Amino acid sequence: MSDLIIRAGAGAVITDITPESAGWRYSGLTVVELRPGETRAWSLDADEAGLLPLRGSVDATLTPPDGTGDAVRVTLARSRPWWEPADFAYAPRGASIAVTAGPQGARLAVARARAEGVREVQVLRAADVASERRGAGDCSRLVHAYTIDTAIAVDRLLVCEVLTPGGNTSSYPPHKHDEHSERERELEEIYYFEVADSPAGPGVGYHRTYGTTERPIDVLAEVRSGDVALVPHGYHGPCVALPGHDMYYLNVMAGPLTDARWLATDDPHFAWIRDTWASQSVDPRLEER
Repeated sequence: MSDLIIRAGAGAVITDITPESAGWRYSGLTVVELRPGETRAWSLDADEAGLLPLRGSVDATLTPPDGTGDAVRVTLARSRPWWEPADFAYAPRGASIAVTAGPQGARLAVARARAEGVREVQVLRAADVASERRGAGDCSRLVHAYTIDTAIAVDRLLVCEVLTPGGNTSSYPPHKHDEHSERERELEEIYYFEVADSPAGPGVGYHRTYGTTERPIDVLAEVRSGDVALVPHGYHGPCVALPGHDMYYLNVMAGPLTDARWLATDDPHFAWIRDTWASQSVDPRLEER
């Protein structure tokens, strides 16, 4: 299922995923590399969006739909790629966005979801981002939440990022969110990866997605910086960071409901791994970050 792995673009546009290109209904993501002082603009006709610098900074102007408020001008920056969170800005459906890269340039993610309601422009500063050290031992990872259980009010757009030290696994135990129940929400998910280089060259990691008998899907892929994995349904995980290669991924999720909840169920064959964490310590590399 090679159509579910999108390789990094060679130019300024690292990736550009729309619901149409993905073959689904709600989730989208654009990642662009901006030279110092370079400007880009987007109009959100049907989508809501979140702006997240992956490195560097941008001066952003977010103009809400006519008659719904004044334009918001804000500088968004990330002080230390990956390990510290970034500033985040939310723009509602119908808004327009313009950004200009700072003096060091920027790599900017624009996460999108098809929306129905119109919210306000909102900004979440890096100092206020919820961070969680999740798992233990070689399942330790760091999670930054931007619109999942945060003060940012969205229609459908769920955004978080995960940082996995080399040699560890994350998105583990494998889990799914492809049906509506008290324990799940139906959510299309995008994984955007960056993998740290080693002295010998570009970093490499691995991603797994698999389905059920009723809804088969089978992906086991090598991923490098700028690559994307699409998860339309099925269990996903683990994501494997090879020794010596820390892994970052940005998750963008959206689905038919507008309650902005992330609910998932573990694969019962692997759920036992959670019980082992109580007897293990968090990876000390995360404590040092």
